[in-house]
Formats: sequence, structure tokens, C-alpha cells
Amino acid sequence: MPKTYDPVGTEARWQQAWESSGAFHPDPAAPGEPFSVVIPPPNVTGSLHMGHAFNSALIDTIVRFQRLRGKNVLCLPGTDHASIAVQTILEKQLKAEDRRKEDLGREAFLERAWAWKAESGGTIVGQLRRLGYSLDWQRERFTLDAGCSAAVIEAFNRLHEQGLIYRGEYLVNWCPASGSAVSDLEVEMKEVDGHLWHFRYPLSDGPAADGRSYLEVATTRPETLLGDTAVAVNPSDPRYADLVGQTLTLPLVGRQIPIVADEHVEAEFGTGCVKVTPAHDPNDFAIGQRHQLPLITVIAKDGTMNAAAGRFAGLDRFEARQAVVAAMEVEGCLVKVEPYRHSVPFSDRGKVPVEPLLSTQWFVQAEPLAARCREALANPSGAEPRFVPERWQKVYRDWLTDIRDWCISRQLWWGHRIPAWFVVSETGGAITDSTPYVVARDESEAMAKAEAQFAGGVHAHPVVLEQDPDVLDTWFSSGLWPFSTLGWPDAQAADLQRWYPTSVLVTGFDIIFFWVARMTMMAGAFTGQMPFRDVYIHGLVRDEQNRKMSKSAGNGIDPLLLIERYGADALRFALVREVAGAGQD
Repeated sequence: MPKTYDPVGTEARWQQAWESSGAFHPDPAAPGEPFSVVIPPPNVTGSLHMGHAFNSALIDTIVRFQRLRGKNVLCLPGTDHASIAVQTILEKQLKAEDRRKEDLGREAFLERAWAWKAESGGTIVGQLRRLGYSLDWQRERFTLDAGCSAAVIEAFNRLHEQGLIYRGEYLVNWCPASGSAVSDLEVEMKEVDGHLWHFRYPLSDGPAADGRSYLEVATTRPETLLGDTAVAVNPSDPRYADLVGQTLTLPLVGRQIPIVADEHVEAEFGTGCVKVTPAHDPNDFAIGQRHQLPLITVIAKDGTMNAAAGRFAGLDRFEARQAVVAAMEVEGCLVKVEPYRHSVPFSDRGKVPVEPLLSTQWFVQAEPLAARCREALANPSGAEPRFVPERWQKVYRDWLTDIRDWCISRQLWWGHRIPAWFVVSETGGAITDSTPYVVARDESEAMAKAEAQFAGGVHAHPVVLEQDPDVLDTWFSSGLWPFSTLGWPDAQAADLQRWYPTSVLVTGFDIIFFWVARMTMMAGAFTGQMPFRDVYIHGLVRDEQNRKMSKSAGNGIDPLLLIERYGADALRFALVREVAGAGQD
């Protein structure tokens, strides 16, 4: 008998015994009330930190208790492919080798990505096992495995058939660093000390009856004035009522732009005049649609000024900002500059300010999906799902209200490739914004659909297809996680029949928007049920500077360091006892 307890050896021995005996591998045909948890899949972006250890300790406490109560318990593990994050890591590795992904080509790049997944995913699985997690490793899933991929393709096709997925040109959040569109939820607002520049725009026909010869506008982004197509005022503002319908001459460009009246303008803010750049601002885009204004894009996808920017073409957007201000001063159009602290949208992954850009992307109509979720919350027999603590239900409901369409396409290589094929034989062999396309479950089905529409007659050429090179937003596949992992779209799958809907979701409050709502929207659309009965919201594990621990921030602590010293049980007990509480950090 050893004189001192050896937690590392003892825990490893018991973990092996449990796995060998199949203790955590339930039979769907076995007796007992079903109880299931599908764990939040960690991203394969390195290794786990104490936040993951906390989440796993909470889940394991719940499922072990339910097993002791005699229930037929499934606790299903898995990992997430994390499109943007993993591709960013791989491109940094290639940059260190003085190479780009284009030098490798798509197939070789994906081989490298799968190798990374094997290494990172292996590390994560090893950590989860050391944590003493009572998971059914025989049912381990990955968001890019064959079953999950089939579910993604089926989901995309069904939504498209229902008219809920469409392709169109819209103003999206563009990240110049990653070269991809990002969703609203991948944008982080940061307070920045900037400036507010005030400019004069002269009236095209000379001074008005009251002697005014210009209107004054203010902006935090002078480089965008090159794309202005109007100046807007409030329709009830008496100062400008007689000028609505007249035109101004845009400085530096010479283009005549109208003065329009729009309720969006706050008469009390600044001068009450707002420059309108529909191609580079979401509010201006809406004004432009209401007044049929042209859209002039002056910033390219790499963050430089394009040919429409005239003499400023080729400059970085921030260099162009200073150049435009200097030119406006020379022209006598700069009135004043004020210090101005304001919120700027940053790409959560690229860590640079996003650029609102017009882009042709794939979208999901989110409102019909959100409506089902709001109806479930209003269920007379009790809200579905039930949030613990209850206050987080309001956060969830608020997100489901006035929801915008979801941009689901990403200009990446790692991820679920969009199951759409462009009929490039109709547009000279190239994909353009006007190239027709078919959505299908595989290429043979796509060819059959395309030939039915584009073969013979006026289409006197062989049908040639090219699959969309873009991939889906990671959250699309993550939204299917509670049921794709159990066998959907096979409605008769034994695991799906036995353990769906799942019993409880345990997660942090920071992804209620990202993940919880995505799952309920997708589940409502494809299964007609909410994917879990309860949602237990816990707080976050933070570092000494009160920052959330995350792999991307590099401030996480590997739980194995503490396990080696104190053992998994001691760490798990400390986390549950000290940190668990009503959604607090």
C-alpha cells in the first residue's frame, strides 16, 4: 500500500477500466428513462484551458448523478472544425514559411488542415480523458465527419427548397485581414479615440435664396465621401425644407448628388445633414434603397481604394483617410476637426476594423426560423427551452427579435463547401454575379438539374459546372449539432429516437447568440422541436486581468498542469464548488 495517494495513476487506471467495460456506452434499447447531453464541441485550435475544464466538470456532475438515478444516460463528445480560426492558424504557419495557401492549392491546403485537426483534436481528446469526463468515446463526432457533413448538405438543400436560403448582393461585414465576410455576431464593437471631420459640400446651382452656398456634414470616415451619392436631412427640419430636391457638388469628385429627406436623420445631431454612402454603411444602404440611390464602391476587398476612388486609388483605406482630409483642406472644404470617441466594429478573428462592403453572398432568412423559437418560449405549458438562471431567457428572446438575415457564406477553404454548382458554361467558363446555379446534394444531382434547364435549344454547348468555392459559416454546422450527432437526417436512427430532444445544454452566456439560438432555430426548422429541455448558463473563467480565457487570446491555463499536481478530482471539485453559481464568472 503506497504511503501517499497517487491521483494520476489511480485516475488513469479507473478511466481505462470504465472505458474498457463500456460503462459510458449506453444501448438505446436498454431500459431506463433517457437522459442525454451533447457536449459543446471545443474548436480544434490547439488545447483546452480552464474554461473547458469548468464546463466539463459541470456536465460530468450532472450526467453521473443521472446515471446513479438509474437513467439511460448518453454523454456524447465531439469537436468543431472552426473554419476561420483554423484557417488563420494555417495561413500564419505558411506565412512563416514564406508561402501562401494559393502556392499549395486547395487540396494540399486541406490535407494540411486535416493533419492539424488530427494533432489538435488528439490533444483535446487526451485532455478530456484526463479530466475524468464520463463520455461515450465510441460515439465521438466531428463537425466535418461524414455524418455531420451529410446533415449539413441536407439542411442547406431543404432550406433552399423552402425559399429560406437565397443568394444576393447585400452589404456585409467584410474582414480585409481574413478576406472573408463575417456575420454580425463575429463583430466586436470597440471604443476608439478618433476624430470627427466637418466638411462643406457646395450647392450646385450657387447660393440659395437665404444666401447659403453649402451644407456642412460631419464624418468619422472621410475616405468614404468619394462614394457619396446623397446628403440626407430630416423631412421635418425647417432649416433645409427648401433645399430638398436640389443638388450638391461632391468635392474632389465633381459629381452632383441630391439632397434627400429621410426620417433616419436626427435633426438635433450635429448640423442635421448626413452624407450618404450606400455602398459603405448599413444605415446609408437602407437610405439608398428608400431613395433609389446608386451604390458606388470605392474600397476593395483587400482594404485599399479601388479605381472608383480616382487619384486615391491604390492607397490603404487609412492612408486614404489622411490624403482625403488633406485634399479637402486644400480645396477649402474642411471646416474643423474634433476629437471624437466612438464605437468601431472589429472583426473578432481578423482583429481589424471591418469594412461594410457590397458583396454577393448566401443568406438564410432568419425571421421565419426565429418566429418558431419565440412561439416555443410562449408555450402555455412552459417556456421551451427553460433557462437556468431564468434571467438569461430575456437575452435569448431579445436576440430572436428584429433579427437580420444571416450571411452564411465564407471566403475560405477549410469547412463545409457550399452545395451549389454554377453553370459556368452560361457565362464563358467563369463564375460571375450573374452566373446561374443549381443547389443539389451532390454533383451528379446538380448535373441532372442543370442539364434539365440548360442543355439543348438555345444552349448549344455542353453543360459545365463548377462548385461554389466558398464554405459555410461554422455556426451553420454547429447549429445542427444536437441532432446531426444522433443520426439526423435519418429520422429512424436509434440514437435520435431514444435521446432526442436532449435533456440539458450546459454552456457559457457568451455564446447564447452565437450557438444556443442557432441550434434552436435549426432544430425548430428540421425536427419541429426545441433541441434541449433545459439550458444551464454558467459564467466564464477569467484571467488575472478579468479577460475571458480563450485559446485565441493565448491566456488559458492548461488544466493538465493542475491535474499533474493535484489530480483531476481535486481540480473538478474546486471548479464546481468555487465557480459554479447563478451564471456568474
